[in-house]
Amino acid sequence: MKKIILLGSTGSVGVQTLDIASKMKNDVCVVGLSARLNISLLKRQIKKFKPKAVCLENASDAANLQKWLCENKIKTEVYSGKDGLEKLAVLPEADTVVSAIVGSAGLNPVLKAIEAKKNISIANKEALVTAGAHIMSLAEKNGVKILPVDSEHSAIFQCLIGEKKERIKKILLTASGGPFYNYKGDFSKITVEQALNHPTWKMGKKITVDSATLMNKGLEAIEASVLFDIAIDKIEIVIHPQSIIHSMVEYVDGSVIAQMSNPDMKLPIQYALTYPDRNISGVKPLNLTQVSKLEFYEPDFAKFPCLKLAYAAAKRGFTMPAVMSAANEAAVAAFLNKEIKFTDISKIVEKTMKAHKTKKTNKFEDYIEASDWAKKRAERQLAH
Repeated sequence: MKKIILLGSTGSVGVQTLDIASKMKNDVCVVGLSARLNISLLKRQIKKFKPKAVCLENASDAANLQKWLCENKIKTEVYSGKDGLEKLAVLPEADTVVSAIVGSAGLNPVLKAIEAKKNISIANKEALVTAGAHIMSLAEKNGVKILPVDSEHSAIFQCLIGEKKERIKKILLTASGGPFYNYKGDFSKITVEQALNHPTWKMGKKITVDSATLMNKGLEAIEASVLFDIAIDKIEIVIHPQSIIHSMVEYVDGSVIAQMSNPDMKLPIQYALTYPDRNISGVKPLNLTQVSKLEFYEPDFAKFPCLKLAYAAAKRGFTMPAVMSAANEAAVAAFLNKEIKFTDISKIVEKTMKAHKTKKTNKFEDYIEASDWAKKRAERQLAH
């Protein structure tokens, strides 16, 4: 039985992970849960899964939850804040941490979990973008597996099984194109509501906006480079609106291996939990005779400057990806709060990157310092 700690249990990936866990009661045990604001949903999850411990961001929310647990005679420990999240991530009863926290907040608990020799199922791409080299090195040192939860990286992972790195010619990372790939209107007038209306996937707000700017695909390209130890120049993005092919790997002999399925995040989540086994998922089987067409286009880097910025950060390397990711996180938060225009997101990221002097380092502390600097720098731009 796999015993998991789920960081970000009330988000989209978290909810789907627990849905899978409920259907695999004999194979998956939920040891810990963390949430940020959705306490009512967390309470329902606690009642159903009876975890050993949970963590909330706010101490007062944690105190109120503790009172509720006592009233309901539920013996679940409650932690709070960053320290609580790290404490949750290393619970000795668990063997796997599913990281579904959005943004840089997911970095430290993942590192603590790796140090505690927990396997990681990762949906938090910002952690790998910020300090990917450090995470992968630490995982290797501790004999820890890092398994991707994102559909694209799960697809690549599956396409690489049994192959050698030197046989890879390139990775073809697919993208739906988001809601604006064929948009003919004024991008500066795009509203939050429009940006959150993704045509294929139902996700959290931050990742949905990133998908609209195509920054998400830039982050995924960097994540793929880190996870599979492949140069960024060998990762090619292909717009595929139907989201049937989740990614491909081209080999030196000209063969292209693809992983296909109907778009459903439960499939890669479950595979990360059951690897190397495969279980019945309940996902609707793919019927190719009912698929009217599969389309593929080149990405428009001019129309979606965030994509260009992500590749530029990856090529610069060292602290620049951390800066790019943190600036984007701050800008997206401002857009969601309706403080800036959609087109301002890329402008803020670009200005922050231009102001940063890349530090050639492999030290974790330098990545964090660069990330913190970038967030503050971006926020200062927002204030003007």
